[in-house]
Amino acid sequence: MTRDTWHDPKRVDALRDALAERILLLDGAMGTMIQAEVLDEDDFRGERFADHEDDLKGNNDLLVLTRPELIKRIHKEFLEVGCDFIETNTFNANRISQADYSLEELAEELNFEAAKLARAACDEAEAATPTRPRFVVGTLGPTNRTASISPDVSNPGYRAVTFDDLVSTYSEAIRGLLDGGADLLMVETIFDTLNAKAAIFAIEQEFDRRGARWPVLISGTITDASGRTLSGQTPEAFYHSVRHAEPFGVGFNCALGADQLKKHIEDLARVAECLVSAHPNAGLPNEFGEYDQTPAQMAEIVRTYAEDGLINIIGGCCGTTPAHLDAIREAVEPFPPRKLETKKAA
Repeated sequence: MTRDTWHDPKRVDALRDALAERILLLDGAMGTMIQAEVLDEDDFRGERFADHEDDLKGNNDLLVLTRPELIKRIHKEFLEVGCDFIETNTFNANRISQADYSLEELAEELNFEAAKLARAACDEAEAATPTRPRFVVGTLGPTNRTASISPDVSNPGYRAVTFDDLVSTYSEAIRGLLDGGADLLMVETIFDTLNAKAAIFAIEQEFDRRGARWPVLISGTITDASGRTLSGQTPEAFYHSVRHAEPFGVGFNCALGADQLKKHIEDLARVAECLVSAHPNAGLPNEFGEYDQTPAQMAEIVRTYAEDGLINIIGGCCGTTPAHLDAIREAVEPFPPRKLETKKAA
């Protein structure tokens, strides 16, 4: 298998054609949209999990099984405002995170069903406008464990998870996403690059097993004003530590609003030999943990990303709704995508 042994070459060609033509739009915050529904415990349980021993409220990934019509409707709302990419509702659909709800055994099923829902929504949108393809992004979240940092300040050598644990966890999720119809995979909200390396290793193993490849996006998160990931890397260092995977695109998401994130996207765009993506929050959270930045305010900031030629893919993270993505789409439409230039290795 070579690097150009694509699972579906026509889909990859269509994706490349679209990326050469314009800045593509990733969707917004599934969590924000679910929160707006004000669901109760019964909504999360449905009939299948009515007698489950643990509380399930807040397990948003489970809704692909108990409220699939809701998740598909949210996907369609983002598609209706012009999103090109739809992320699967799988941010915590992994064995490690689902252990909090005693639902570890559902991990692969959750990923499979989530990808099927996103695939159906994208196929319907594409059927209505065949000249504009829509792509399903299989989301692999960071898990709620870190492989680089001890959670016990009195025992700095202790780790709550091993690299092998993470590889196994990600492998299960990847199988479900690809079997369910994902066009791309995205390792996202990376606070610990060692976790991301486990995901990359699992992805490569699965590609080898299948004898084909899918495009891979890698998106880290800058956790605070230090300008570093939680595991201590600058944007440039983060890129060089995942560069070996030859990702389709690299970017940053979450933690910061578009204004705070821009400098880090500039740093990344300066060194990246691949596509650059960004999906920032709708500003910073207020004292109630809510996001107040309006669509117009966010779009005005994101417009400068496009003006400065920094991005190929733009979307939204926490606090962003279809209205935010609609405004962002209008803001970036006049500008061409970032040009890809081969960089010299550092």
